[in-house]
Amino acid sequence: MSETTRKPDVRIVGTGLYTPPHSVSNEELVDAFNAFVDKWNAEHAADIDAGRTEPLHPSSAEFIEKASGIKSRFVMDKSGILDIDRMAPRLPERPDEDLSVLAEMAVHAARDAMKAADLQAPDIDGVVCAASNLQRAYPAMAVEIQAALGVGGFAFDMNVACASAAFGIETGLGLIRAGSRRILMVNPEICTAHLNFRDRDSHFIFGDVATAVILERIEGPAEGEAWDILGTRLRTMFSNNIRNNFGFLNRTEREIGDAADPQDSPYTDKLFIQEGRKVFKDVVPWVSELISGHLDDLAIAPSSLKRMWLHQANLSMNEFIARKVLGRDATREEAPVVLDEYANTSSAGSIIAFHLHRGDCAVGDVGVISGFGAGYSAGSAVVRRSC
Repeated sequence: MSETTRKPDVRIVGTGLYTPPHSVSNEELVDAFNAFVDKWNAEHAADIDAGRTEPLHPSSAEFIEKASGIKSRFVMDKSGILDIDRMAPRLPERPDEDLSVLAEMAVHAARDAMKAADLQAPDIDGVVCAASNLQRAYPAMAVEIQAALGVGGFAFDMNVACASAAFGIETGLGLIRAGSRRILMVNPEICTAHLNFRDRDSHFIFGDVATAVILERIEGPAEGEAWDILGTRLRTMFSNNIRNNFGFLNRTEREIGDAADPQDSPYTDKLFIQEGRKVFKDVVPWVSELISGHLDDLAIAPSSLKRMWLHQANLSMNEFIARKVLGRDATREEAPVVLDEYANTSSAGSIIAFHLHRGDCAVGDVGVISGFGAGYSAGSAVVRRSC
């Protein structure tokens, strides 16, 4: 059965958001980065003067905002990021018996979503943790989150980078069609932990957050607000232009301490890296075509869209995608922006936008939730408010 002929059978009935307690402005981030640059250049002055080493260059808050649209970001730890001798969040290891930090974030977002939907733990049949930055390989983060919430049934993790939420919605939809009543999908992201804060081109990109979405089988009118899922679409295409090589095999590759240059620590190449211009050139037309084709197959005119809740990675990227889909510039109402305050939060960005910018939508309004990123991976979920 095609999407155009299938009657909606799954809906979104609640979303949740957990925002970390600390915010770092561009100005604060730049002050720390430039202090690190001054210190590093001073320590390597002889090599720089001899032409053996290139100096590092300072940044500015204006450069960051112009390049990305980002003005600030929420983080789980601020002091470690701004410490020029560390430049990484400081998140102490917790005993195995304690709730892990990623699970704790997800539980906050999940409870927010459950409260919004007026649901309790027994009402949920399964948990999907869909995120880029999972804290560990196993036990699955989703199972820990399930236990903390008291949810029965099953739970599992999945990772499709920044598109994880879109893939998670599709997965939840499939699980419900296979027999589950409701699925909780969570997207906890501590993106700052995989970010190289010593890299001028990327140190400003990410923030931390957690989101949650509850999907349920349609069996009559919803008790509160609900969004019917009219169709979903997923796409992947392999690319090395966004990559993170961190994993358990790293310990088999070389000894810690091999790199002599502190700017090139053994972990630098295991953090987030990207070829930004190549990503922009590849992803904008690719995602635009995905969304446009999806709408066309659903017989939905782009002009009838109330809202586009896009992945929040880069302001220019979102503006170009919205322009290609709509055939004109989108207003901030049509394509809301949250990355100015939250920065790039990987899988959670489109869900933050949906969570914060749907209150003015009326019954019958149609919108598209879309995530895209490393892989390349992309997904769209077209939704219509039904209650």
